Amino acid sequence: MTLTSIKTERFSMTHLLAAGAVVALGAWATIDAWSDIYLIAEKDEEYSHIFIVPLIAFVLVWIRKMRFRHCRPSGTILGPLMVAVGWFLYRYGFNDGVQALYHAGAVLTVLGCAVSILGKNVLFRFAPAVGVLVFLVPVPGGIRQAISLPLQGLTAEAAQVLLQIMGVDAEVSGNTLSINGTLVTIAEACNGMRGLFALILVAYTFSFALPLRNSVRFTVLLLSPVAALLVNVLRTLPTIWLYGYASHDFADSFHTWSGWAMLPAAFMILYGCIQLLKWAAVPVTRYPLASQSA
Repeated sequence: MTLTSIKTERFSMTHLLAAGAVVALGAWATIDAWSDIYLIAEKDEEYSHIFIVPLIAFVLVWIRKMRFRHCRPSGTILGPLMVAVGWFLYRYGFNDGVQALYHAGAVLTVLGCAVSILGKNVLFRFAPAVGVLVFLVPVPGGIRQAISLPLQGLTAEAAQVLLQIMGVDAEVSGNTLSINGTLVTIAEACNGMRGLFALILVAYTFSFALPLRNSVRFTVLLLSPVAALLVNVLRTLPTIWLYGYASHDFADSFHTWSGWAMLPAAFMILYGCIQLLKWAAVPVTRYPLASQSA
C-alpha cells in the first residue's frame, strides 16, 4: 500500500467540511425540533442541563482526538440508514404529538448526516461523545415526575433529620417542610430532578474523561443518583433555613446559584471515591498512568 493510498483513506479537510455542510443541512431540515429543544431548555430549569451537553460532547471528542488517525471514511451506508430512521421518528413524533420521538428523531437525523460522510468508525471510536447526545432529548413529563417525586420525598425526610440534629425544629409532610412557621416545599426550595440529570452528566463526563476500567465507570454511573441525593440534601439544608428565617428573595437567589455549585461538589465527591479506591489498591484505570510508572 502506497503512502498516497494511506493518505486518501484518512480524513481530509474536504471530509470535515463536507460533514459540516451535511450536518448543517440536517439541522436545517429539522430546525423546528431543535428550536423546540432550545425553548424548553431556556424556559424550564428542569432541562437547563441540555445547554452543557454540546460542551461535554466536544470535551469527550477532544480527549480522544488521537483516534481520528485510526478512523477511515468507510461504512458510510450506515449514515443514510440512520437519517431515514431519524426522519421517520421526527415525522411520526410531530404528526402524533410524541415529543420524545420528535426530538430524538432530529438528533438521530443530524448524527446520521455526520456518519454519512465520516463513516461508522467515528461512531464507534467516539461512542462516549455520541452517547451523551441522548441528554439533548428532554425527558417526557411522565418519566420526569416518576423520578422527581420520590426524590423530593427522600430529600425532605433527610433534610428534616439533619435539621433536627442541628437543633432546628422542622416537620415534614410529604415533600413539604414546616420551619419557623413557614411551609417550604422541596420542589420550590431545591428541585431534585434538575440536580439529578446534571449530576448524571457530571458522572458520565468524569467516567469517560479518565482511562477508567469499564466496571469502575458503570459503578460511578450507578452511584451518581446517590451522589445527587447527597449533594441535593446538602444544598437543601441552608436553602430551607433561609426560606424560614430570611427574606424570600434572598432564599430564591441562593436557591438558583447554589444549584450550579452542586456540579463541582459532585465532581469532588466522585474524585474522592476514585482516590479512595486507589488508596485501597483497587485497580481503577485500564492502564497505568505515566505518573504512576516506575
